[in-house]
Amino acid sequence: MFTGLVREVGRVESFDGGRLVVDAAMSSELGDSVSVDGVCLTVVGNGGGRLSFDVVPETLARVKPFGARVNLEPALRAGDPLGGHYVQGHVDGVGRVASVTPQVDGVRVRIEPPPALLRYLVEKGSVALEGVSLTVAAVDETGFDVALIPHTLAETTLSELAAGGSVNLEIDVLAKYVERLLPDTMPR
Repeated sequence: MFTGLVREVGRVESFDGGRLVVDAAMSSELGDSVSVDGVCLTVVGNGGGRLSFDVVPETLARVKPFGARVNLEPALRAGDPLGGHYVQGHVDGVGRVASVTPQVDGVRVRIEPPPALLRYLVEKGSVALEGVSLTVAAVDETGFDVALIPHTLAETTLSELAAGGSVNLEIDVLAKYVERLLPDTMPR
């Protein structure tokens, strides 16, 4: 479990399709979970300022390719403050960046998610992009907007978003549970 509050931006040293090696200052023990661009991965090697992760084909089929820089967050531990929202590190789909519009203090980003995910998004609800906890600023029948403040742009890889690019999306897990608990007679 994560909060969506990125602790560090790491640099991908290598990725051979199965083993991901990231230069990172954070210390993690073998077996720890770390969110890497919103993907929950297990530390299988550490040392020398590097973290290594095994990435299986199931994961690769569900996420966008790893970029040169990645958002990193260690797993939430009992007693840690919850400042973002509950993020599992289970990417629900890959969205397309439709636009990035500079604003007075930050940028507004328009995302077009896979159609099946759109129903889970609500204005002022939560969403994770690249593992970053964000608030949905607006939603309509084709996509949603988020507003990124200068701090988020400075401390994450979201400053690198560009129209036509892609992002890992994780919708709020509560929406999925609510849908699952609804009777089958309810329209979905």
